[in-house]
Amino acid sequence: MAAAGTDGRGGKSVSSCRHILVIDDEENMRHMLSLMLSRQGYNIDLAADGAEALNRLLDTIYDYILCDIRMPEMDGKTFLMRALQQRVTAPIIMMSAYGTVETAIECMKKGAYDFISKPFKKDEIVMVLKKAEERERLKEENSQLREVVAGRFSYGGILSRNSRMQDIFSQIRKVADLKTTILVLGESGTGKELVARALHQNGRRGQKPFVAVNCGAIPENLLESELFGHVRGAFTDASSDKAGLFEQADGGTLFLDEIGEMPPAVQVKLLRVLQEGEIRRVGGSVPQKVDVRVISATSRDLSADIGTGRFREDLYFRLNVFCLQLPPLRERVEDIPLLAEHFLSHYGSGIDSGVLRMEPDAMRRLMTHRWPGNVRELENAVERACILCEGGRITAACLPPSVCPTDENYTGESAGGENLSIKKAEDAIERELIRKALGKTDGNRTQAAKILEISHRSLLYKIKEYGIE
Repeated sequence: MAAAGTDGRGGKSVSSCRHILVIDDEENMRHMLSLMLSRQGYNIDLAADGAEALNRLLDTIYDYILCDIRMPEMDGKTFLMRALQQRVTAPIIMMSAYGTVETAIECMKKGAYDFISKPFKKDEIVMVLKKAEERERLKEENSQLREVVAGRFSYGGILSRNSRMQDIFSQIRKVADLKTTILVLGESGTGKELVARALHQNGRRGQKPFVAVNCGAIPENLLESELFGHVRGAFTDASSDKAGLFEQADGGTLFLDEIGEMPPAVQVKLLRVLQEGEIRRVGGSVPQKVDVRVISATSRDLSADIGTGRFREDLYFRLNVFCLQLPPLRERVEDIPLLAEHFLSHYGSGIDSGVLRMEPDAMRRLMTHRWPGNVRELENAVERACILCEGGRITAACLPPSVCPTDENYTGESAGGENLSIKKAEDAIERELIRKALGKTDGNRTQAAKILEISHRSLLYKIKEYGIE
């Protein structure tokens, strides 16, 4: 009967009665390990090859697995691969009398916890098991800590321990139940829609529709019809009546993303809806009352747009009754490990390597990157790393070149020797990417900003900062 404790296939807690599966085709080796480890207080099961071991894993829970590499029928490497495919998370320690450094590295890349060469002394195998036990204890403590942190530093699906974000959580709680129009400001990728959903879900409208629209993604001649609907015959393709997004969101919330991209003609009609609380379909003559809370968001500087006539001042004041300004990720560095672990848990769940872990060097790279694409860029970086990682270990090499530049794409200054400044390296890479994007779009800054996944305002700032012509 298996000891209560670490589940070789899933949830774990390190047990005082540790259960080990020893896999080796040599009877003498199995016998020797059984005697040695039993004296150390371990509960031992034995298997003569990989196939027999896999059958045991179907109905027995193990804390640790010792596996020889060279065996008939099914060798140790094949067993390792099959065990990880079965979601076995117990540490697997490989053994071989023919071991080389290359063999050890290969096993570790495939997901083995450690490698030990035969013949070994009693102290060697016991030391490796003690190290594995300590790792499992730390993993359990980290898992419990993440649960506590997730509860304490999470609100409405948003994770943050940053004081400015915690203040935003507090403000959301205060206004969630109100119909007040809210303007959410922040760079691209900072989570403006998440904030809008948190406002909706945590208020009295939470069970009603939440309708989101990107005002910059719909052609100007179609945006009015999308928002307010149209009647049959209003224009050439209007073959039937159509309800607009305001009607679809009736009783709930309408989220107008990239409100700064809304054409002036539509701005006038949106202002009337906010003032009168009623809409009129395109081509229609009868106004219709709607009960909709409007939350808008933009990465643009609306105050500057008002000065140039691009955005109506009266509409701005109607939308900006209550404003939430989201900080960029580079100003909430303490959130990077929290967010990285969250994305690692999400995207790593479908990886065959079992439990994924971020190596210290990879985490340091994440912590020092400036994240022009903010949380969205971090999420994409972690998803990519999960796909590229080997053996369950996410190293710096798994990260995108923009986060972890290689010698081939490193463009930092190196006059007089090697340059060890991360800040200078990141600036050089960012400058080069902006130049390439502008070249690809023939100098079109709006298109270049989309390619770079940053706001138009951020691009203009960086062009000025780097002195790019």
